[in-house]
Amino acid sequence: MDQWPPPDRTIDPLRFSHEHPGLSARATLTVAQAVALAVGAGALAAAAVWNWVGTLAAVNAAAIAFYLVHIAYKFHVAWLSLERGVEYNPSEEALRAAPDADLPTYTILVPLFHEAEVLGRLVRGLQALDYPAEKLDIQLLLEEEDAGTIAAARKLDLPPQFRCVVVPDGQPRGKPRACNYGLALSTADLLVIYDAEDRPEPDQLRKAAVAFRKTPPDVACLQARLNYYNQRQNLLTRWFTQEYSTWFDLFLPGLTVSGAPVPLGGTSNHFRVPVLKELLGWDPFNVTEDCDLGLRLHARGYRTGMLHSTTWEEANSALFNWLRQRSRWVKGYIQTYLVYMRDPLATLRALGVRGFWGFQMTIGGSIACFLLNPIYWLMTALWFATHSWVISAMFPPAVFGLGLICGFIGNFVFVYLAVTGVMQRGYYDLAKYAVLTPVYWLMMSIAAYKGLLQLFTRPHYWEKTQHGLFEEA
Repeated sequence: MDQWPPPDRTIDPLRFSHEHPGLSARATLTVAQAVALAVGAGALAAAAVWNWVGTLAAVNAAAIAFYLVHIAYKFHVAWLSLERGVEYNPSEEALRAAPDADLPTYTILVPLFHEAEVLGRLVRGLQALDYPAEKLDIQLLLEEEDAGTIAAARKLDLPPQFRCVVVPDGQPRGKPRACNYGLALSTADLLVIYDAEDRPEPDQLRKAAVAFRKTPPDVACLQARLNYYNQRQNLLTRWFTQEYSTWFDLFLPGLTVSGAPVPLGGTSNHFRVPVLKELLGWDPFNVTEDCDLGLRLHARGYRTGMLHSTTWEEANSALFNWLRQRSRWVKGYIQTYLVYMRDPLATLRALGVRGFWGFQMTIGGSIACFLLNPIYWLMTALWFATHSWVISAMFPPAVFGLGLICGFIGNFVFVYLAVTGVMQRGYYDLAKYAVLTPVYWLMMSIAAYKGLLQLFTRPHYWEKTQHGLFEEA
């Protein structure tokens, strides 16, 4: 294998967006969506002119009803996970019974950009994987303009299963475009993505390979769990660990049980390569290409399963670095939601009723909560400070009662899920920090508004997350 193949400029890493523009986030809003939003805003403004107090009360009642439904859905999905969650977890005997010669070939894609500092540790971690080296094609995806990381890679004495793939410069620059380039070069049976700071459990590839043998052909992806190796670095990493433990250990397994589409994590998702090539890889214009791909898999009749294996990552420990990462995630969720709501009936047919409902609650509901939360916190503070009659008028007795239920039950449910997530992981000392998570929710809302603003100013800009902060500390 040529460890430094020349850039192949005949490969089109934007092929998906060229062939399926209706499913690409290249355009933020279609004309029809812009018209629908304008008509909706105009109707709401007309209603407010006619009866502004009644309009505010009605909008408030609708928002509180949404909150209650969203809370119930999240709790139901987590309950399904605890009650009958299904993960593919091959036994030690099954792993030992799989001879190396019979294992499938595997491509590992590692997109890198300004990662010179962590490159050596990354290579050592990938060498520790328990998988025959002759079956591996480990592609270090280097951006052509990133001279620093390329120079660092040239200094390494790389084993033969590694190759440094220089991705030709182009726009939009980001992880999905680089992964599409690497996918085009893959001739393997299976493929997985790892990030620069990842430390997958050594037997993860072997587990996935054995699990794929035992799964039906429609299981096209196995998502490993993600968690953090610097859980206790500071308060932010403790909160982040609570969130990931809830999301990957409770919520995603529950989604697989419920039959809803699974918004994939950005790393450690293992694919059957023919299916991935059939779907033309990732949307290079979507900054949460993983979430979008999970929906497309479901829409094409494929399923995602959870793999009982953990990849350890570095929890973001610096506030502004965390805000950049989180705002990109929310921006990508909004991109994905807008893409699939271009034709809601087509999405309903593709995802099915349960899948469509799960999409609305998981993607749309999360966005709505991030954006609505600070409005209600601000109204609460204003009412205590001023006892404004306008705010009181928005809460007639029935709506006020629902609001109280929503406030008490909602806060309890989400704090309870955060506690359950870390307890499941055995991080018992982190459970007490769940009482402080409303501060973390405020931070998420700040990031959400930043992502919403950037959606209309720099929609395809990939905000870089700095890695290696834990090692520096």
